[in-house]
Amino acid sequence: MLSKAATMEILMNRNGDAGTLPEDDSLEQDLQQVMVSGPNLNETSVVSGGYGGTAEGIIPTASIKGPAVRYNAQFNRRIPVTGQGSSMQDSRSSSSMTAEESSRGVAVEKLDFMKQWGLNTYKCTKQMIAERFGRGSRTVDLELEAQIEVLRDTKRKYENVLRLARALTNHLYSMVQTQHALGDTFTDLSLKSPELRDEFGYNAETQKLLCKNGETLLGAINFFVSSINTLVNKTMEDTLMTIKMYEAARLEFDAYRADLEELSVGPRDVVNMARIDTAQEQYQIHKDKYERLRSDVTIKLNFLDENKVKVMHKQLLLFHNAVSAYFAGNQQQLEQTLKQFNIKLRPPGADKPSWLEEP
Repeated sequence: MLSKAATMEILMNRNGDAGTLPEDDSLEQDLQQVMVSGPNLNETSVVSGGYGGTAEGIIPTASIKGPAVRYNAQFNRRIPVTGQGSSMQDSRSSSSMTAEESSRGVAVEKLDFMKQWGLNTYKCTKQMIAERFGRGSRTVDLELEAQIEVLRDTKRKYENVLRLARALTNHLYSMVQTQHALGDTFTDLSLKSPELRDEFGYNAETQKLLCKNGETLLGAINFFVSSINTLVNKTMEDTLMTIKMYEAARLEFDAYRADLEELSVGPRDVVNMARIDTAQEQYQIHKDKYERLRSDVTIKLNFLDENKVKVMHKQLLLFHNAVSAYFAGNQQQLEQTLKQFNIKLRPPGADKPSWLEEP
């Protein structure tokens, strides 16, 4: 009966206290009828007089304006009920539903991506195995394949040139350091040996001159190595990365082409026709991607050839002039070679940090 308190009538006496219900059979019957029928909350009324009073004291709750109240029978008072809890519950439920829907959407997108990735990997692996065992056909551009093979061979040879040039730089640096130390030693001995002062002095001056020319040659060779390194490990490598993308696109194109050809041989029912339409769309997408990357590779190969000729012409001329002038002992020609190619030598100790930068 307490759970049905919202559907009952509360009797109040004139002093505002809860009145006692008379022991009447009609009241008991009315209570039983209230518990069975369970009227709507909007039909609930509050009686201001005693039981069986006139209808003028009955106030329908639907007409009461203002905040709702809850009657506490233990303390004999009404407790106002606000709608803040319900609104907070609604906001929490709506936010939780939004978060749940967004997480569900992300999960569906990831699932679709994994499904498409798995299908694409399966088709490409199948095509690769078929090509290796000679059971599948592959698209071949003979002219482009020849250019790609020439580029790879050229890159291997240029990497060997770069390795040898770096080795020459290391050996030359060691020789220059040795000559510098030997010149200092001769100078010290010329001061401590009066009888051999002139001889030690001549050799000290010679070693210092060789050390200076060696540092000039070392700057020219370092510039040569830096330019070759940029050509090999940046320009050529960028073209080879585009070639790898082109080869992957070619494999995908052949895989979807073989899939379309396999479906075209099958029956022409409704299900198979839908699969053929889907395969045709995928085939066209991968065909466009393959042709676009093939065009990119062709353009990059042409630019690479032009850039390679320009760079190597300049660097080979620098290397020849610098080495010839060094071993000929022509210091002026060696310095003129560096000025011709705008090479600036770093002064000794320029790579070391200053005392302000040291920890």
